Amino acid sequence: MSSKKKEEDVKAFLGKGAEFTGKLMFSGIVRIDGDFHGEIFGGGTLVVGEGAHIEADINVENIVVSGDVRGQIEAKERIEIYPPGKVLGNIKTTIFIIKEGAVFEGTSRMDGSKSENYKVDSKSRVLEEDTVR
Repeated sequence: MSSKKKEEDVKAFLGKGAEFTGKLMFSGIVRIDGDFHGEIFGGGTLVVGEGAHIEADINVENIVVSGDVRGQIEAKERIEIYPPGKVLGNIKTTIFIIKEGAVFEGTSRMDGSKSENYKVDSKSRVLEEDTVR
């Protein structure tokens, strides 16, 4: 095992069937499998489990999505979307990973990249390139 990477325990968990409205602020790892409405700020990783429904503006270091998210997402490090996950909204991040079968509808902005706009379908194929120079 690498000494650089340490395992962190989940700091908070919102289970299936639970609903929460408000502002969530956290550090470490938080997992949401229920329904959340509001704002999320975190100095760690947000895990959105399968079956979760989130309507929020999100600002975290990392986010892993397997549920439904609607809202603006800013992740300082990375955003990962796995099937059957769905993200509807605009995102800003350094690393953006979307697996086959996942859905993303919105715009993405990746820090440090060229200014390029792509139209992407729900199967994550590039339909058309529009390079801004």
